[in-house]
Amino acid sequence: MKTLHKIILPVSLGALGLIMFNSYSVGVPKGAKVVKNFDVKKYLGRWYEIARFDYRFERNMDNVTAEYSENPDGTVRVNNKGYNYVKKEWKEAIGEARFVKDKTEARLKVAFFKPFWAGYNVIDIDEEYQYALVAGSSLKYLWILSRTPNIPESMRQRFIEKAKKLGYNTEELIWVKHNQ
Repeated sequence: MKTLHKIILPVSLGALGLIMFNSYSVGVPKGAKVVKNFDVKKYLGRWYEIARFDYRFERNMDNVTAEYSENPDGTVRVNNKGYNYVKKEWKEAIGEARFVKDKTEARLKVAFFKPFWAGYNVIDIDEEYQYALVAGSSLKYLWILSRTPNIPESMRQRFIEKAKKLGYNTEELIWVKHNQ
């Protein structure tokens, strides 16, 4: 019995450590560079999700928006909202984003269920802060965002090409409908 405890405890702690390590994955995908000279004040406000991969937490969602506002402590409040067209109901998730380093570097971590943080990296944005390409910590996470429910074809192509060069399978992107 003592031998079993000597094995189970280290294995359990190791597994827990691995889970905790993976839950704090806030890196940048290999080859990607985050936007420098980032202006968070210009980024605040409403963004429409134009495209994404099929994530469990956004499955069957259309009309997805993200609203970013500044908290008094300098962190960013994240309010994601979308319509589940299968369940015919609106869903909302409120989280918090923090800069990983400097506020002028568009590398953030976001949590909807603390202490579990995920990477949020703005890897391309137009000069007017109207369109953004956002990557998670790996090639599994990618979003195309716009200030309006539509995006010009030139920006769409710019973001698709950049994502392909980084290794994203852009054929798997879901193009989000905005009809409500």
